[in-house]
Parts: sequence; C-alpha cells; structure tokens
Amino acid sequence: MVKRLLIANRGEIAVRIIRSCREMGIETVAVYSTADSGSLHVRLADKAVCIGPPPSAKSYLVAENIIMAALRKGCEAVHPGVGFLSENTAFARLVRKAGLIFIGPDPDIIELLGDKVAARAAALRFGLPVTPGTEDAVCDEAAAEKAVKELGFPVIVKAVAGGGGKGMRIVRSLEELSVNLRLCIREAEVNFADSRVFIERYVEKPRHIELQILSDGRGKVAVLGERDCTVQQNHQKLIEESPSPAINEEVRSKMAAGASKMFSELKYAGAGTIEFLVEGAEFYFMEVNARIQVEHPVSEMLTGVDIVRQQTLACTENRIELEGGLMRTEGHAVECRINALGPGKITRLEVPGGPGVRFDSFLYQGADVPPYYDSMLAKLIVHAENRPSALARMDRALAELVIEGIKTNQQSQRQIVAHPLFRSGNFDTSFYETMNG
Repeated sequence: MVKRLLIANRGEIAVRIIRSCREMGIETVAVYSTADSGSLHVRLADKAVCIGPPPSAKSYLVAENIIMAALRKGCEAVHPGVGFLSENTAFARLVRKAGLIFIGPDPDIIELLGDKVAARAAALRFGLPVTPGTEDAVCDEAAAEKAVKELGFPVIVKAVAGGGGKGMRIVRSLEELSVNLRLCIREAEVNFADSRVFIERYVEKPRHIELQILSDGRGKVAVLGERDCTVQQNHQKLIEESPSPAINEEVRSKMAAGASKMFSELKYAGAGTIEFLVEGAEFYFMEVNARIQVEHPVSEMLTGVDIVRQQTLACTENRIELEGGLMRTEGHAVECRINALGPGKITRLEVPGGPGVRFDSFLYQGADVPPYYDSMLAKLIVHAENRPSALARMDRALAELVIEGIKTNQQSQRQIVAHPLFRSGNFDTSFYETMNG
C-alpha cells in the first residue's frame, strides 16, 4: 500500500479522494491555485502546495509543477481526479517517468481510448457494435461530402480527441455541412489541440447509458451496473440514475459482456466508464472515459463499493476486492448535479440528510466560488428501494438544500424531478429542450 498520494485536482473530487485515502491510511497532498487557498480540499488534506495563479493553464494544467510538488512532498502516487489532466497521456507518462504511480490505466491505453476513431476500431475488434460512421478522420470537405452521402442525414461531426460535449456539430443537410465542418475543426483545435474530426450517423432520440467498470490490470473486470445519463443540457449531464428505466436484463447483460471483454483484453487498470447510445433494444459504443466519473456515487450507492478505494488498489497493487462480472445492485439511486450560475461567496449552507441521502461537495459557509473553473458545486445523491421512492426522496432533499450567496440550478433540478415525462421514465436526450420548449 502506498503511504502518500498527491491529488492533481480541486473541488469536490479532491475532497472525495481525500476521504477514501484517509480510510485507507494513505496521507494526501493537495495542490491549489491562489484562488483556491481557502478551499475545503486544502483544509482536509494532510499537506498542501500552491502551484500557481487562478487560471487553470497556469496552475492545474501545469504538469511539471504538479509532479515537482509530488516529489518534494515525498509522494509515491498521483491521483488525477476528473477533468484537467485526468486523461492526458503526456501527463500520465511524465508521472511514471518521475518514478511515481499514476492512478489510472497505462498511458498507451489512455492514448488509444482518447482517440475516438481508434477507440471505435478497438470496440469493433472486441465485438461491440458502433454507430455507422467513418473509419478514419475526415480531412477535407470532399471526404466529408462522400461520407454523408453514404451515411445519409442526419449526421454528427465529432472531434477525434473530443469530450465534454465540445467539438460536436449536428448536420441535417448538405448545405449545412461545410460551415459545421469548419466550426467543428476549429473547436477541436482550440479545445484539444487536435483538429481531426470524424463523422457518424446521428441517432436522433437515444438514451445515453454508461457502465461503471473496475479492472485490476490483469484481466479481472467488475461491472457495477449501468447509469442512465440521458437528461442533458447542451451535451452536459444534469441527472444520472441507476438502474436505467429504459433497458432490460438482456440488453444490460450484452453490454456488460462486451465491456468486460474489452477492458480485460486491454489489461485496463483502475476505474473506467464505457458509454453507449441506446435505441430500443439496439446499443452502440460511443466512448470510454479512462478515469473515475463525476457520477460514480450513483454506482456506490447501489453496490456499497468504494470506487476510489478499488481504483487505487487496482493501480497500486493490481488487485480489486471484488468478484469479476456484472455485480448485483440493490434499489434505485439518483444524482442531481448542483451547478453555480455565477461566482460568489456562500453566505448560507444547509445540507439535506436522512436515510439514503448523500451530499458530495467542497462547499462550506463562507466558501468562495471562483469564476475560473467548472460550475459544478455539489452532487446530491439519493438511494431508495425503487424509482418512485428515490424520486420522492430526491424531491424532498432538493427542497431541504439551502445554498445562498450565489445562484444555482437547484430549482431547475426540482422541475426536472417533478416533470411527468421524467417520472414516466420514457424520455430521450431531447428531454431538457422539450421541458423548456
């Protein structure tokens, strides 16, 4: 077991990792920008190092500063958390080159799965269905026109190195193709320093389903059920739940079998998520997130598994404390993301409680919410014996939650949870636009 670990992240996920490490007897080192000097993760960690000014490009994205902090503080491992450098192949390689353990899969695997075209090819090789699309990156307008004539409209242009809903453009006619192709290429270059794009057939009204994976790096793979992430705004997830009301045991088993084969053959180590678009009984591989996900507490509530603990064991000791295969889950869990609608200071905070309620956050009364980073403040997660009970519990918990000093999306989340279409379970990725239309 490692004795000291640096967390190359901030906010809620850094707090989450610190808590698991403390229970495992691992000391933690936090890194922070000057804007985060009073943040909760800095207070909770055993040690903390300032790595730069507020902009991420000068602090949380400066790999050399983070690695130097880990070495100076005598760390044995680096946990990248989510976002920032968590799926950055160069960072993972630098961590290993410095003689430190990277809490994530092998850099070559990160590189493979971060390339959407290469990941699609790997999924096909392991027997997973993919959405019809181009086998290689599309380099010019002529190649794009040829592809869309073969695929038919609508199509979606995607950044090869994309993620987080960036570098994606839906195209419904040949007249729209040229401008959207150029915009997508530009967005890909700006956001990912990689201008390559590819084209897929656009699935109009799918469900967005992902499987939580834990793998020991030696071929043993545990699947902690699925999460339904269909409720989204501009491709950004708002609510996640499990089990999905849209898939049956047969579809779940097929998805889990294909995912297990892929992660086992790759000798993947740690936590990962494989994402699918689901259309009726058909499902299509979309991507792999080679890290822990924001929404991992949903799976923890259903299985009782500490995913951060198992991820750390997998990457430091090549073992997980789980049987392989599709795990049994209990009840129903729902997560609402609480996002800031602007920066400010928290003047009042009242956190909901009671049976089956969990609140993951970096907030405290008096905490500053700086304008430089992701807008997510907290995750409110509930668990109950079935979906109606879980939604009733979530509505109650949202009503109890008080955050003052800044504006949040809390009331919007209450509207979603109470909406008849969401309650029915029969919705797709257009739900948010439908609700607000």
